[in-house]
Amino acid sequence: MIRHVHFLVALLALLLAPAAIAQERGPVVLAAASLQESLTEAANAWAAQGHAKPVISFAASSALARQAIAGAPADLFLSADEEWMDAVAKAGLLRAGTRTTLLGNRLVLIAPAASKVRLTPARGFPLAKALGPGRLALADPAAVPAGKYAKAALTALGVWSGVAAKVAPAENVRAAMALVERGAAPLGIVYATDARASKAVRIVGTFPATSHPPIRYPVALLKASRHREAAGFRAFLLSKQGRAIFARHGFSNP
Repeated sequence: MIRHVHFLVALLALLLAPAAIAQERGPVVLAAASLQESLTEAANAWAAQGHAKPVISFAASSALARQAIAGAPADLFLSADEEWMDAVAKAGLLRAGTRTTLLGNRLVLIAPAASKVRLTPARGFPLAKALGPGRLALADPAAVPAGKYAKAALTALGVWSGVAAKVAPAENVRAAMALVERGAAPLGIVYATDARASKAVRIVGTFPATSHPPIRYPVALLKASRHREAAGFRAFLLSKQGRAIFARHGFSNP
């Protein structure tokens, strides 16, 4: 009888182990690639308060939205634009009342740190001439928010048609910046916060805010979330302390 009880206790512990591990692991967060340094610091600050450290998956918002729609287990989604959050909402996967705009950003033109190029993003500016035989590094403008903003800005400034054939599309904004960091592309377009995070590039100029849709980062809990601290971490990101962390990395408060 005693052996039987011990067996049942051991079996129950084994069955409950995954749930316990999930709680210790912290909520799973799907986050835009441009949030790497800032969100990692926020997660560390949250963990320093005695919470389980969030597990963060960084990628292009387009890829993350598709993962969420495909049923990937996650608790929060932080997108670099409204459209991919809209796609997840349309699929019925957001927890009601939890979607809000967290951050804002700016779009900049970058070059390798040692580059001497001088160029100001403005109507008709000579971008194609500055590129010469080189390529323009962008996050994929067909799907990734940073690339879509870049295409919109270049179109509004009347220079997209002259550089479209020279675009080197990357899977996300950090991959686009890496092309410039390595010197594989003489120029690239990324978020201001990305350029700030790298010593290997310099900002050539900032695009007029009116040349592209506002850059906004929405955050929401996913309906499938079961982690007890997911809502708390979302609240922390929106708190004064959370916003101060993002501000230190160059994000604006929309």
